[in-house]
Amino acid sequence: MKSHRITGAASAVALALTLALGGAGAAQAAPEGASPGAAPSYVALGDSYSSGVGAGSYQSSSGDCKRSDKAYPALWSAAHRPASFAFTACSGARTGDVLSKQLAPLTPTTGLVSISVGGNDAGFADAMSTCVLNSDSVCLDRIATASAFIRDELPAKLDAVYSAISARSPKARVVVLGYPRFYKLDAVCVGLSEAKRKAINNAADLLDSVTAKRAADHGFAFGDVNTTFAGHELCSGSPWLRSVTLPVDESYHPTAAGQSGGYLPVFSSVA
Repeated sequence: MKSHRITGAASAVALALTLALGGAGAAQAAPEGASPGAAPSYVALGDSYSSGVGAGSYQSSSGDCKRSDKAYPALWSAAHRPASFAFTACSGARTGDVLSKQLAPLTPTTGLVSISVGGNDAGFADAMSTCVLNSDSVCLDRIATASAFIRDELPAKLDAVYSAISARSPKARVVVLGYPRFYKLDAVCVGLSEAKRKAINNAADLLDSVTAKRAADHGFAFGDVNTTFAGHELCSGSPWLRSVTLPVDESYHPTAAGQSGGYLPVFSSVA
């Protein structure tokens, strides 16, 4: 998400075809053998908001996962030099993907874990393409479907992931990162109507509130990135999120500035 406004039928059709979205506990001591003062072993899990889709500088070895050297996990690791760093977050990941493909680096000596997940389970990519291509009523219906899933089905899926993390790394500090609101409201903005933008923001808030509750119940910290993205939403004039862009899988994802200015400070404050 390079233009910051949604314009052009061709961009909208391309989006519809290919868009994919992509605390508690004391800080742990560094693992045995780590240098004095070293940050604990760190594992970064999750979806495209953690892998850094939209930020560029992708690691060639990460392939379609699009792990970026400008994503907040890589930036934090470079600044703090943890005893070890495993970066398994992947574009498009759902909760089931985290469980089946990302947990291998977690060990009993892991001291820090970060994760963002749930947006793909809720179908935000499809919801966004539906809202771009259709009327207000169709958009709001699709958002209502996503919201029902978030309320009724997502909590159990998050519980499964969080329980698996705790089982593998029971002493780790786990930080769950939320998602930013996409749009500044009551602003002049070409593209989606105010009703659509408000519905999308409300669904993002619901996703964050459900995720924060599940994180808290597992003793994990929650990082609310709306505190840093405020004033940098789409339609704000200074967005840290991409609108419809090429490549289209980067649409509606944080830019490099969104990772460094939006996600990194929040993660650092609670890590």
